[in-house]
Amino acid sequence: MAFIRRDIHISRSPQAVWDFLGDPARLHEWFPISGCRVEGTKRWIDLPTGITFEEDIHLVDHHQRRFVYSIVNNLLIKDHFGILDVVDDGHGHSIVTYSTQCTPNVLALVTAGAAGHGLANAKKILEGKN
Repeated sequence: MAFIRRDIHISRSPQAVWDFLGDPARLHEWFPISGCRVEGTKRWIDLPTGITFEEDIHLVDHHQRRFVYSIVNNLLIKDHFGILDVVDDGHGHSIVTYSTQCTPNVLALVTAGAAGHGLANAKKILEGKN
């Protein structure tokens, strides 16, 4: 199982960042996917290629500003566990960390690229540089 982590600093309050990134139904607004839908503790994400991934939402913690999920029922991805954290940088702005464990290992590289792109896009949107 491979592990990846991407971090980014966003010059907005942790609550403002969390309000955007912590909403599971808004993933398609900042992450490189074409759409998503949420029903209870399930989320389905649509990739631009037309493939849909099913996810289990394990935790949406508004106090700690943590989102935890896993991709399930997928022929390509055998094991997956993802975490998004939004923390205060000590100066009223945010550090966002996107971590994923994934098998097969090569798909962790794809996830790392998407996570890096998504976080950079989120920064542009939240800092008004879009």
